[in-house]
Amino acid sequence: MSVKSIKPYNFPAKDVRENFPAPLLFIGWEDHLMFCAPFALPLPPDTPFGALSAAVLPTMYGVHPDFAKIDWDTVQWFKSGEPWQPDPAKSLAENGLQHKDAIRFRTPGLTGLNGSCS
Repeated sequence: MSVKSIKPYNFPAKDVRENFPAPLLFIGWEDHLMFCAPFALPLPPDTPFGALSAAVLPTMYGVHPDFAKIDWDTVQWFKSGEPWQPDPAKSLAENGLQHKDAIRFRTPGLTGLNGSCS
């Protein structure tokens, strides 16, 4: 449901890039509702995209039994809901990711605990 303000908002936004230690990146795992929302992470733009699967995502999603079974060569990536193919050797910035972008990943064949999407 959309909301229309009857008065204009006259204050500076608090979620601008300059107010964070690094650009925020929202990352979610499809079909794994044990994690109810994407994680918001401040990640330096020069972080290699490949570091997400090797070093960043295990700290967030590693507690899930499916995580150890992920075949990273078959993972499907989405950026703003659209299929997207990042280059793991390039940085987040070189892959076109900016402050407050949202990405999700789907792991074919892995759909949560006993296929429950949780």
